[in-house]
Amino acid sequence: MIREQQVDVLVLGSGIAGLSYALKAAAHGTVAIVTKKERAASSTNYAQGGIAAVMAPEDETALHVRDTLVAGAGLCHTTAVLDLVEEGPARVRDLIDWGVRFTRNGGDFSFGREGGHSRRRILHAGDFTGKEIERALLQAVAEHPNIELYEDTVAIDLLVGASDGGPGTRCGGALVLDHRIGELVSFHACVTLIATGGIGQAFRHTTNPDIATGDGVAMAYRAGASIANLEFVQFHPTALYPAEQRAFLISEAVRGEGAVLRTLDGALLPIDHALGSLAPRDIVARQIDRYMKDTGAAHALLDLSPIPPTEIEERFPGILAECAARGIDIRTEPIPVVPAAHYACGGVLTDADGRTTIPGLYAAGEVACTGVHGANRLASNSLLEAVVYSHRASEQVPLELRVRCGQAAVRRMGSEPAVALPDHTMTVAEVRSRIRDLMWESTGIVRQTAGMREAEVELVSLRAVIEGIRSSNALDPEAVEVRNLACVAQLIVQCALQRHESRGLHFNEDYPYRDNERFLRDTVIAAGEAE
Repeated sequence: MIREQQVDVLVLGSGIAGLSYALKAAAHGTVAIVTKKERAASSTNYAQGGIAAVMAPEDETALHVRDTLVAGAGLCHTTAVLDLVEEGPARVRDLIDWGVRFTRNGGDFSFGREGGHSRRRILHAGDFTGKEIERALLQAVAEHPNIELYEDTVAIDLLVGASDGGPGTRCGGALVLDHRIGELVSFHACVTLIATGGIGQAFRHTTNPDIATGDGVAMAYRAGASIANLEFVQFHPTALYPAEQRAFLISEAVRGEGAVLRTLDGALLPIDHALGSLAPRDIVARQIDRYMKDTGAAHALLDLSPIPPTEIEERFPGILAECAARGIDIRTEPIPVVPAAHYACGGVLTDADGRTTIPGLYAAGEVACTGVHGANRLASNSLLEAVVYSHRASEQVPLELRVRCGQAAVRRMGSEPAVALPDHTMTVAEVRSRIRDLMWESTGIVRQTAGMREAEVELVSLRAVIEGIRSSNALDPEAVEVRNLACVAQLIVQCALQRHESRGLHFNEDYPYRDNERFLRDTVIAAGEAE
């Protein structure tokens, strides 16, 4: 039995993109926010560094645009970047109006600097910026009479079909599982926003929370939406070693304040870039990876000795406490660090207002591919992108609510490829672990075509295995997650195999150079092309 529920606007995800969108969409109708764990369990909550915006007197819009384009290695959409940077300050003021308390020096904002930025422009709340943003937005959502937030509720598939009396196909909501009581619910909505976050759990080591299993990308793809640029996965260079299932991130802001990378013998880690330890993340991550492979070192070192101890205590209390709990006093000892999967620059393809290729379906935040990040995200542009493009999507809500979109008009879209189910004895946890190991080894920081092709073959089999497991227990939320993880992993590999060059975050040893003649373009996969 499936319970039916009608709302004007459905939001999948409770990070900065979903919450800020909901607050604005609620001015036009009823809003339901579906989040599969606790309301604060989002990647936003773990963001340490901050949000980049041109608000310092010595900064300029043109400089932020240039820094973003340089980091993006030729693939940023210039118009999207201009929209991001020009609209950014107004969206930061929205956050402040909702109660976000950014760190100040006296009456002025305290601006940090991170890799790839030519100016100090990172607004932050110590090194708990994401947590502070979540706190303020969740409080504002709780106080809004038009918004209902559903925790522990997992979106399974989108509802897609013909609108009542209208031509063509559109999204009409989502089928979700309330796993606390084992109940399926069809949320019918005139407009749906996917804001489900990233895909980091596709890799063995990641800074992402456990919930980052690529649900939004997989659901959108199964429903027929186009996906773009998933080969560009950013590996953060400095996760605390040893990297656990969710590695603790050492913010790039630490290097922005003067910390430097060193080898285990204390020498400066050689980085072939004018900014040295503050070079863009793809360059730094590859250099650490190369150092570890060449020397057999288990990690590199991040030396904070150039930063005064009092400044470390004031600026990085969270990192100080976490490292202290592991026996490291960062005021006097270097931090052991390794790269870990951190951010997806690709995702569900959208236009300038967050529309996907399916009418009625929007995407914002890390799940979306807006064209802002190109082949490599500039540090702290992610929170800005989320709030700018969720705002743009919210401005389309009045238009979407005029569409006739009754309950009878939609059907569930979630079919898997017709693959014979193999004999197997794997558990859901074993399938998850195998996917993560396979992706780390084949499609990690440095890639080879042969390894990715082997991974693609195995992923087809793993998708069939998890579909067989899920079919026998449709109410298992972990099986729902791993089904999505297997789909997204295959999409990442498919995108990477289509790009016969090395650019930004995608480095293939078989094609070590950029090829602007053939690959100065997005990698787009429409539904069915990666099956």
